[in-house]
This record gives sequence, C-alpha cells and structure tokens, in this order.
Amino acid sequence: MAQTALDITSRVDYSDGAAFVDGEFVPVSEARVSVLDWGFSRSDVTYDVVHVWKGSFFRLEDHLDRFRASCAALRLDPGLDRDSLRDALIHVVRLSGLRDAYVDMVCTRGHPAPGSRDPRTCRNRLILYAVPFIWVLPPEVQERGARIIISDVPRISPHSVDPTIKNFHWGDLTRGLFQAVEQGADTAVLVDAEGCVSEGPGFNVFCVSGGRVVSPGGTVLEGITRRSVAELCDELEIPFELGRVTPEELREADEVFLSSTAGGIMPIVQVDERVMGNGRPGPLSERLKDRYWRRHEEGWHATPVDYDAV
Repeated sequence: MAQTALDITSRVDYSDGAAFVDGEFVPVSEARVSVLDWGFSRSDVTYDVVHVWKGSFFRLEDHLDRFRASCAALRLDPGLDRDSLRDALIHVVRLSGLRDAYVDMVCTRGHPAPGSRDPRTCRNRLILYAVPFIWVLPPEVQERGARIIISDVPRISPHSVDPTIKNFHWGDLTRGLFQAVEQGADTAVLVDAEGCVSEGPGFNVFCVSGGRVVSPGGTVLEGITRRSVAELCDELEIPFELGRVTPEELREADEVFLSSTAGGIMPIVQVDERVMGNGRPGPLSERLKDRYWRRHEEGWHATPVDYDAV
C-alpha cells in the first residue's frame, strides 16, 4: 500500500519543535543555514518573534506587519505572500503540537553567485520555527521581581542600524548581559548616544513615576508588547507616553518594568544599587502584568491554532 504524505509526516518526531526551511517542513533539529549565507557571516538578516499561549498566537497580524515591513526596508523577499506566511507559521506550530511556543520567522540575505559580492545576486531564504516557550526572565524571577543594571555599553547608533527593524546586531546587548551577570543582576538596560535609557536584550523598558508610565521612544524597537502595554494603560486609565528617560530618572522611579514577546510584562525591583519600594514588584506593574495575562485568557488579539487540521 502506498504511503501518503500524512502517513510519513505523522512518523516524524517534532517533539523538540518544527521548522519550515526551503519550502519544506522538518523537525527543528534539521533546520540549517549555510556558512556562506550573509545572514550568518554579515548579520544581513531580519526576524520577528511571535508567541503562542495556550494554543493561540498572540497579535500574529501585528508581528506579520512588522516582519514584512522589516523585509521591505532591507530589500529582502521572504518568498511567501502574507496569507501563505501565516499558514506556514500556523502549520509549524500544529506540527510541533506545542500549546505554549516561541515562534520565529527569519529572512536571510542568502549567498551571492559564485565569485560575486553583489547582494542583488543573492537568493533570500525564509526560515520559520516553533520551539517550547522561551522566557526573557523566568517566571520565578518575575515573581520576586528582577534586578537590572544600567550598562555603560552604548546602544548601537540608529544612524548605523535602524532599531525599528528587528536585527541580529546584538554585540552591545550581549556585552551588557555579561556585565549584568558579573554584577549579580538578572539583565541589563543600555543607553543611547545621548546618554538616555534605550532598551535591553529583547525587551522595552518602562518607568513609572507619579502614576504615569513612560517608555523610551525613537531609538528602540517598536515592541508589539509595548503596544499592548499602551492599550492596557488606556483600558485602566493610566497615563502612558513615549519619551525621554534618563538613567537617574530610571533609578529614582516609583516602579520599573520591562515588556517582551518572550515574557510579557516583567516587574523590576532593583536598578543598579537602588532597591525599589519594599523590594517587591510594584502595585501598578503587578496590575498591568495580571491584566496582560488575564486578557490572554479572554482571547485578546488571539489567533487559535487548529491542531487537528491536516
């Protein structure tokens, strides 16, 4: 009896995650990128991360918007239209069987024709994958509140790399992380060329003072979860704005929290040497965090995955 594609697929082990590479669905362990790919050798790549929580994508359409805009800005062609890209993302999650997942979409430059250095000769490559949910800060750290430092490593200039295009230029962010570990903190926040608070490795920053929430704008990634924070603040009638935040203002804030697709809203209890409040997550931060996850439960911005569909 002839084997069907479904018979073959059902025998593949996707327990560690699933991927879509070069038009084929494979276990994530088989996803590969060439050493000749400029995405690897030159960081000539863009990506976006969306999460799946309890079987539903969160803000999938917003992440598709940002990914497609990033590709266009870098003159990258992922090779799939929006509907096909959405379908492929849903299918990698379906194959993985994961109800809570970290889902990445990556478009690399590829490599040029032999002997050429002309980027126009590159065939761009699309890689999608779903793996178990990844936390920027583990739940137990969020429960007690995280400790951060303000790193003296400056964030890469927006004149060199556009921060609104999600990218792999993480040299400065990784240096900041090493500093944080060496100083006994959980993570680091970097400053921009003007000496103002910028962002951290994979998250936006928020300063709460006098009941008002302020997040750095302009020289940072326009986070999708930051957008969720703004919407939640509007629901709860909490003043919110994007603006300038100095390191001193962050240290002296009533509360500080972070936001990320890989973690949601994450309270901070210590900035450098200053312990905030009573050393426990602040009430406004906790209120926003609880609201964020409750709204998830209610199906807010949700795209359910049909795990039984063929």
